Amino acid sequence: MFNGLIREIAKVVKFDGKTLSLAADFKPNLGDSIAVNGACLSVVSVSGGGFSVELSSESKELLAIENYKNRVHIEPAMRLGDRLDGHLMQGHIDALGVITKIEPLKTGVNFYIKLPKNIMHLVATKGSIAVEGVSLTINEVLSDSVRLTIIPISLKDSLFGEFEVGRRVNIETDLLARYLERMLNLAKKDELSWEKADFYASLY
Repeated sequence: MFNGLIREIAKVVKFDGKTLSLAADFKPNLGDSIAVNGACLSVVSVSGGGFSVELSSESKELLAIENYKNRVHIEPAMRLGDRLDGHLMQGHIDALGVITKIEPLKTGVNFYIKLPKNIMHLVATKGSIAVEGVSLTINEVLSDSVRLTIIPISLKDSLFGEFEVGRRVNIETDLLARYLERMLNLAKKDELSWEKADFYASLY
């Protein structure tokens, strides 16, 4: 599990389409889970100046791998007892969004991100979403996109200040929304009673 707070901005040393080698101060152990631009990847080698992670064939099809160059966001998996300052994330990318508009404000910047239709029902105003591994609050849900406001400290501690219109970004929707969708779909198919679905929904 992750919480969407970027531990470090790592430098990409090499990426051959399968193995991604990073230069970083953070020193993981072999086999550790590291979120790279929000995607949970396993550490396959560790060196004095960094580490390497491996992407599966499925990962390459689901991720915006064109962004695995120059610099990337990294976050190690949470430890039991860690503070949860963002929101619970699995590092499982649901879809790719596209930045359609960047709007500077007096304080912060608005980012408009177009999302695929199949995940629009999983987003809500003031709900949580992860973009490139960063835990963010949705300020507004539009017909086919969301508006996010990135505050100055988040711009400083992430790569958002370098993002441009047209960039594809890794998106992970809220974990609880995905489970609720699953239970409601089962209830519609009579595989789960509506009473149980309502009970589970009330827990969230």
